[in-house]
Amino acid sequence: MKNIRNFCIIAHIDHGKSTLADRLLQTTGTISDREMQNQALDDMDLERERGITIKSHAIQMNYKQDGEDYVLNLIDTPGHVDFSYEVSRSIAACEGALLIVDASQGIEAQTISNLYLALEHDLEIIPILNKMDLPGAMPEEVSDQIIELIGCSQDDIIPASGKTGLGVEDILKAVVSRVPAPKGDINAPFQAMVFDSVFNSYRGIIAYYRVLNGKLNKGEKVKFINTEKEYFADEIGNLKLDLDPKKQVSAGDVGYIISGIKEAKEVKVGDTITTVNNPTTEAVQGFEDVKPMVFAGIYPVDTDEYEELRDAMERLQLNDASLVFAPESSAALGFGFRCGFLGMLHMEIIQERLEREFDMTVITTVPNVSYKAYLKKDNELLELNNPSDLPDPSKIDYIEEPFIKAQIITKSDYVGAIMNLCIEKRGMLTNQVYLTSDRVELSFEVPMAEIVFDFYDKLKSISKGYASFDYFPIGYKQSKLIKLDILLNGDSVDALSALVHQDNAYDLGKRICAKLKELIPRQQFDIAIQAAIGAKIISRETVKAVRKDVTAKCYGGDISRKRKLLEKQKKGKKRMRQVGNVEVPQSAFMAVLKLD
Repeated sequence: MKNIRNFCIIAHIDHGKSTLADRLLQTTGTISDREMQNQALDDMDLERERGITIKSHAIQMNYKQDGEDYVLNLIDTPGHVDFSYEVSRSIAACEGALLIVDASQGIEAQTISNLYLALEHDLEIIPILNKMDLPGAMPEEVSDQIIELIGCSQDDIIPASGKTGLGVEDILKAVVSRVPAPKGDINAPFQAMVFDSVFNSYRGIIAYYRVLNGKLNKGEKVKFINTEKEYFADEIGNLKLDLDPKKQVSAGDVGYIISGIKEAKEVKVGDTITTVNNPTTEAVQGFEDVKPMVFAGIYPVDTDEYEELRDAMERLQLNDASLVFAPESSAALGFGFRCGFLGMLHMEIIQERLEREFDMTVITTVPNVSYKAYLKKDNELLELNNPSDLPDPSKIDYIEEPFIKAQIITKSDYVGAIMNLCIEKRGMLTNQVYLTSDRVELSFEVPMAEIVFDFYDKLKSISKGYASFDYFPIGYKQSKLIKLDILLNGDSVDALSALVHQDNAYDLGKRICAKLKELIPRQQFDIAIQAAIGAKIISRETVKAVRKDVTAKCYGGDISRKRKLLEKQKKGKKRMRQVGNVEVPQSAFMAVLKLD
């Protein structure tokens, strides 16, 4: 056990985690040059196309130093704030972390939040200054930022470059000398923590775990403590680039188990595995349950595909434990699911993965957050995940909405513009700290609902891409909220209704109506698009009917002939409007998110 090292890589988006992981795999000979490709660990097409990591990936490397053989288990993690749950799970399976900072960009918000996650689990931190080969690198300045942040010395920081391979040997030596070997008793009852799982259509569910105590032999009977199910360990082993079967895994190992589990519900990330013959009495204290930040409805385009969608969502949830969903129905869209996501990027990725991996074309409703409504009678509490669940306003005492604390790190040139944006979004500035002469950390308290739509996009554009953003929930506060309904020809479209702040309702209603007017195709009859609060209409737009020129054949003669033809047409249009219904295209649902 003393020669095993478990470590993960943490950093902000685009600071070069995956590229550096590629170099580590090449240097240790884990991947041959023939198998090598950029982002070697990222196995989804989506990850390659976007150049981001979505899933954590574990892989085992063998390394020889001073005549001793070491086993290094590396977990590469995502950098985007929407996938921080993946990071927290990887950290729980490690003893050390490589903190990678881009030498040309310095420390950013996600670097700090991932670092705090690692420090909470008492991980050994190895700071690395990456991208040293860039002409814009500022090693002295960024080193000072790192020293100020973790309180290390200049000698602890390893200069490196994922592209050229500079410093890779030093990183491997530092992992061996500075990361502690796993603690654990090989003779104790078997105890392992599940940190990830994937679905394989031939072999069922493959669970990835980290062994804390004891040992497990192939073919032994195992038990999952949370679900209390028992299985045979048909195949166990380590995670190389492909699965590497072994006869036995023991304390300190990171490995996988295939036991013919077919049901997605039977494997929970954070569960404890033990053996039936020599069971452990206590479950591992894993990681907290995921807190979804954004809620949206996902519906199949064809209502017959509901069961297939459920199956696809369950398999996707195995691979991405931060997705939560529950069945719901909508008058406009039929049966579907109410899904909780960690953010807008997460929502977009899930939608794309459903389309690519499972061939499901889905409609996504307007995202929102969950609210709490307190009723006048008995002060009863209602949880509202969907604006259409809102009871009659006369019965409501008050509504509370979730607030978050947002930390924004930016260059000092953009402070004014960012403050304006936050105040526009009903935010309140709570703190402002200068990290260096031109980097500022701003802290705001702001309603979650305002962050959901386009906050991140706007923040990026006003700061020219420099500002980095991180947030965590701080609880619920009372707000003046009202329900905004969108009506098409007098019928409410529940998929477009939203709970909005009283001061913004009029403006928002007007903008949604104008947007829908552009997107809804013209029919044979007039379509009235209205925004309403209760019974009061606050805005209206009309999509004019497509009309045939019925008076073309009347030239000259009496006006009454023309009028007679127009009256006849008018009656036909009226009749058509009673039987016609309006199809709302998917683009209209999505465009409401990008209103400006």
